[in-house]
Amino acid sequence: MELRWDPIMSQWIIVSGKRGKRPLLPEGYCPFCPGSEEIPEGDWTVLSLPNKFPALQPEPPPPSVKSDRLYRSRPAKGVCEIIIYTPKHDATLADLSVKNIKAVIDLWTERFIELGSRDYIKYVFIFENKGRIIGVTLDHPHGQLYAFPFIPPIIQRELTSSRRYWRRTGNCLFCRVIEKERRDMTRIVCENEDFVCFLPFFAHWPYGVQIYPKRHVGALPELSEKEKTMFASILKKVLRKFDNLFEMSFPYMMVLHQRPTDGKGYPYYHFHVEFYPPYREKNKIKYFASVETGAGTVTFDYTPEMKAKELRESPET
Repeated sequence: MELRWDPIMSQWIIVSGKRGKRPLLPEGYCPFCPGSEEIPEGDWTVLSLPNKFPALQPEPPPPSVKSDRLYRSRPAKGVCEIIIYTPKHDATLADLSVKNIKAVIDLWTERFIELGSRDYIKYVFIFENKGRIIGVTLDHPHGQLYAFPFIPPIIQRELTSSRRYWRRTGNCLFCRVIEKERRDMTRIVCENEDFVCFLPFFAHWPYGVQIYPKRHVGALPELSEKEKTMFASILKKVLRKFDNLFEMSFPYMMVLHQRPTDGKGYPYYHFHVEFYPPYREKNKIKYFASVETGAGTVTFDYTPEMKAKELRESPET
């Protein structure tokens, strides 16, 4: 495993030859259920554990190829972890109680603080892939964490645009987006005292909602205990709306966007959650094909207002 620099796109990619040979598990065996080789029996609610097939390691091997001025490489130094949401195998994050989801958020926060304090970690990326259509092979409710030795390119683009807006106006770009969405209301899906969920004016995915704290915070550790509970509550509401929309366990990618952990100040950044669900209608998949993938230009075959209305009217229970 190693990092290789793409000089054309100006970004690091992770090359990991062994991850493609991950073994198939025996039928009916779950490595994340209590009593398995890695998971203890007993009274626990949430757990974090090292990924057995990591793309990044705290003590990585040297690169397999020699680096030069154009084709740069470096060790894939970082951390990959699994976050197990519950001992219950036949559940999803949407099925869990607000208290249990709050425990997941507390663990996310703990891992962000601990890993972000390491001098070689520049960004802690927390995410969940849900559903076989996303490529998930283990059904036990869990998410993942990659602690990068660099700031990932999508986050870097957000930092660049929000810093530019901050310098020009003195305001947070994300706070301005929240303000406009709450004033318009047509794309709001749900909200509570401390958080708001909407399908943005500039949505990339048909059901690609985003969740924001109403207060300006850059990362999970800045949330109060009450705000964490409100975060858990709105997260459960959104996930239940997803499941009830087509009366199925709704697949998605969920990503947490937080400030970097490189020790620099990011007063212009605003913590938020983004969802990338693959469905555009029941039994119809939204594929990112040539225009999106090759040109980087998103095509949206509906309007965000239409899709937000569908989600808003989807039951929360």
